[in-house]
Amino acid sequence: MLKSQKKKKTRSSKSRSQSIVSISSAEICQEPPSANNYRIRTSKTMGRYMVAAREFKPGAIILSEVPLIVGPLANCDVQCLGCYKVLYENGKYYRCKGCGWPLCSPNCRGLKQTFGHTEKECQTLSSTKSGRLLDYANFASMSQHFNAIAPLRCLLLKQTSPSQHAIIQSMEPHNEVRQAIPEVWDVNQATVVDRIRKDWGLSAYSEDEIHTICGVLEVNAFEIGQGGASLRGLYPTAFLMSHDCVPNTNHVDEDKEYRLTVRASTEIHTGHPVTLSYAHTLHGTMRRREHLIDNKFFECNCSKCVDPTELGTYMSALRCPKCQNGWVISNGPLDHEASWSCNNTSKDPSRRCPGYKVTANSIRLLVERITREVDSIDCNDIQAMETFLQKYRNVLHPNHYLCLGIKLSLSQLYGKVTGYIINDLPPEALNRKKEICKEIMQVFDVIEPGFTRLRGVTLYELHAPTMMLTTKNYEEGKLTKTELRKRLREVLDYLEEAALILGYEPESTSEHIMGVAAKDALGRIRNWETLLGKL
Repeated sequence: MLKSQKKKKTRSSKSRSQSIVSISSAEICQEPPSANNYRIRTSKTMGRYMVAAREFKPGAIILSEVPLIVGPLANCDVQCLGCYKVLYENGKYYRCKGCGWPLCSPNCRGLKQTFGHTEKECQTLSSTKSGRLLDYANFASMSQHFNAIAPLRCLLLKQTSPSQHAIIQSMEPHNEVRQAIPEVWDVNQATVVDRIRKDWGLSAYSEDEIHTICGVLEVNAFEIGQGGASLRGLYPTAFLMSHDCVPNTNHVDEDKEYRLTVRASTEIHTGHPVTLSYAHTLHGTMRRREHLIDNKFFECNCSKCVDPTELGTYMSALRCPKCQNGWVISNGPLDHEASWSCNNTSKDPSRRCPGYKVTANSIRLLVERITREVDSIDCNDIQAMETFLQKYRNVLHPNHYLCLGIKLSLSQLYGKVTGYIINDLPPEALNRKKEICKEIMQVFDVIEPGFTRLRGVTLYELHAPTMMLTTKNYEEGKLTKTELRKRLREVLDYLEEAALILGYEPESTSEHIMGVAAKDALGRIRNWETLLGKL
């Protein structure tokens, strides 16, 4: 579906109330970050983790820091080692005169820069003659060579910045767990360890040392970068935030120095953990937990994972085929092999389910099949998405994560794609867009509450059909001035909060541009005050 659904490394707040927050009430959250914002605690189950040292309001900055290292993601496309622009075999690229590795140009802004292609790195790659191993006639073969760049940059800190290297050494690599997973350990052995020690001849670094760095990156790195860049960064403090499938923070990274800024999404009380989500919040429990086990090497036991209903959202539930009134949910969400059964225990015998139970594997196979169908839908095909929702209305819960992903796409496509431009939409389509936005907002308020990117974007999408329908109804004489004022106040609330939330996004992003558009729309709404008085 939409690429914007992809999550970075990407919390546990008990506050789930999501009333519209005005800009004026949130302006107190603009104070600069401070080391006094948090404390680091230790527990047997969580290791080191971050807690709030004071009260935080939504939007408040908790920390803001530049990375220790930045480097290409594993299995990325061929890219410039300086600015990380993706390069193409038939496009323009340049070979570094020093080491022979690819650059976008001889004047790349990332040359000799701390978070680009440094002199030390160039000298090291040159001394290893690694550039000769790159087959520029076959870009596809070059990709795996980039797997070793971020680990090498971590290793080089041993000489260039021992204090930063010490921070990296303090991070958890989960070596014992990873070593038991051949597809992780063996791939690192071939594409990173052997590459650095054998192909490049840097045998001063031991196998254990390099494997540990691989683990540190896999467990602690953030996926960063704007404009499609495939990057990961290690940060000196942010890695101490613990995981929760319902996070209480969100984060953005700046384009220039890759600064990571972490803000509170919800209220965070003194002493409470500062959390983020390493899994996609829009996925169901089985899929989230499998991702965490496979990629972060731990099992999540948060309140959302423990609850078969996923905090009342039923994001993994299927409609019971026997009674049609109940929902089939896991009997033990923390056990991926636990059976699933219908939850309909109605006191009315005529409505009560006679009993339905199915194996976890049957659920897994069914969801995998439907997932393949979702993946086959064209990302701009509104009709195909609506057909999917109609087809599975008696199979999946309306909030099932597969339906939720489709609805998120539809909330953004109605009004934008050919044949569905906002000014040309009939009332039925405008109402459909509005309905979808409100449906997914109700779920977001539970699974990703507060000032989040999802909320900001959806509020902006919600304002458009609401405003179009209001204007149309008023012009047709279907609204009194009192009703008009009420509708406009509703639109104003959507835009104010959208402008506030999306204003936190980096300037180069589509979300920030949407935030600017929300501010412009606010001005146009205010023009109605000449007719109606202050809204």
